[in-house]
Amino acid sequence: MSRLNVPSPEEVSPEAKAVLDKVGAQFGFVPNMFRTLGSNPAVLDIVMTLQTKTRGFLDAKTRHTVALAVSQANACDYCLAIHTYSSSKLGGMSSEEIELARSGSSIDAKRAAAARFAQRVVDPRTGQQRRRRSRARRRLHRPGDPGHRHPERDGPAHELHQQREHDRGRHPRA
Repeated sequence: MSRLNVPSPEEVSPEAKAVLDKVGAQFGFVPNMFRTLGSNPAVLDIVMTLQTKTRGFLDAKTRHTVALAVSQANACDYCLAIHTYSSSKLGGMSSEEIELARSGSSIDAKRAAAARFAQRVVDPRTGQQRRRRSRARRRLHRPGDPGHRHPERDGPAHELHQQREHDRGRHPRA
């Protein structure tokens, strides 16, 4: 069941229809993401402006490589289909390059690094590992634990630390 309604072409405003017509001319059809954004012309305009302005930061093959890597990491069949199509038809990528991109790699070292980074950012398991490491660090650095490193011995941070320790009954103030 879809959580978002995709408006029909008749249901979008004339401004949004003009933008969607340009997208359709570029792709040969209007992807559902853009059709959905068409229900709110302001959001559609923001997304299109963002895509236009950021186009110069990365070359087309790197953008397509990242999109394929993220789609694969998210296990989104629709995203994989649209990005595979656009990478092949509009991005000039070969089948081999597309397969490498989906696996988070590339024949180009910089593209491969961008794809791996993007996959790590969106992979939920990576987030869980990051949270576990953060909790482990907090456990390792509790005041009073062996090996705990105290904040600097002067300044407001140290005074706050001393006050907290005193309030916890660990280090009575002199």
